[in-house]
Amino acid sequence: MIQQVELTQKVLQYVRDVSIRDTDFLKDLREETANLAEGTMQVSPEQGQFIHLVTKMMVAKRTLEIGIFTGYSTLCTALALPEDGKIMACDCNQKWVSIAQRYWRRAKVDHKIDVVLGDAKASLQNMINVPGNNGSFDLAFIDADKMSYDHYYEACLKLIRKGGLILFDNTLWSGYVADPDVSDPETVSLKKINSKVLNDNRVDISMLPFSDGVTMALKR
Repeated sequence: MIQQVELTQKVLQYVRDVSIRDTDFLKDLREETANLAEGTMQVSPEQGQFIHLVTKMMVAKRTLEIGIFTGYSTLCTALALPEDGKIMACDCNQKWVSIAQRYWRRAKVDHKIDVVLGDAKASLQNMINVPGNNGSFDLAFIDADKMSYDHYYEACLKLIRKGGLILFDNTLWSGYVADPDVSDPETVSLKKINSKVLNDNRVDISMLPFSDGVTMALKR
């Protein structure tokens, strides 16, 4: 019999109490972001720590982030990188990025992060066009507009090295992807990318049912 713990608020708080190694700047960034109208877009502390750990496990030096928001996941990644590590971080909202940059400076990791402002599709294509970029990134985190996940995935497959890892956020989308009656464009797009990654022999995959769903795709 397969048993699975129901992730109640009490259980989630326990997980955070016994596993999150926090800092004042991480706490403050979460608090400031939670007060924004769009605060629910922020990754959870356990997800941020997971990204941090995966970055270290990959011994990553060069990473790609599509969707910065207020920079929590970027900060968690940067803290795991060596001093000469670099993140190419794409976003189109200067207001949110300005919040992120304050905390990156406070954590003294801002030198590891290169922000690429503008349309992420165009930014990724520009990276692909630069000689030497393709196959040079160790890790990518996709957490931007859901309608473009397929485009971001294909771009990341070009930029990521063999054995590199792509992480997708929101692949459970509050459970809507499991409902055949839900057919709004974002949900349909996520259903399609979930199916595509499952059947894509270019990668090995695992979908993790925590936070809002995190899918891992390891490039073969």
